[in-house]
Amino acid sequence: MTNIVLFGKPGAGKGTQAEFLKEKYNLTHLSTGDIFRFNIKNETELGKLAQTYINNGELVPDEVTIKMLQSEVEANPESAGFLFDGFPRTIAQAQALDAFLTTKNEKITATVALEADDEILVARLLERGKTSGRADDQDEEKIRNRYQEYNEKTAPLIDFYKGQNKFYAVNGIGSIAEITERLSSVIDNL
Repeated sequence: MTNIVLFGKPGAGKGTQAEFLKEKYNLTHLSTGDIFRFNIKNETELGKLAQTYINNGELVPDEVTIKMLQSEVEANPESAGFLFDGFPRTIAQAQALDAFLTTKNEKITATVALEADDEILVARLLERGKTSGRADDQDEEKIRNRYQEYNEKTAPLIDFYKGQNKFYAVNGIGSIAEITERLSSVIDNL
């Protein structure tokens, strides 16, 4: 089973690339953003709770996110592997994911980070905000707050996964096809 963590700052192209990777490698795509949006749209208890954090440009608490991901993995027992998009975002989440996968006799195969300059990403998100309707993509201050959260809480995952020899950085600037090719090169050589 191949289990890939795809991460990078908001706007780095994780969602776009995940669509190509899930098809190419027959992976089940688990996007915390999509899961949250589903719950928010359907006004579930979890959705209402997540919305309050998202509206402030903050991360949803670990225990909520972890429970959601566990149920999604368990709902797909026949999967050839998982593509985790937007999770884990903290070392505590990474440790919880490792512990959970161990109970399934599985592990993370690799962590691939899409890297790009903040100013390019801010421009991408503001452009996306014009059509997505997402309030958190329309306010530069909220975008920059998300980057601050990323730098404080998610960037330490680089060292966590480097310590496991599972970290790969990929240049997230270029055409979609160029970035997909770079990601595929990493995955194909695992």
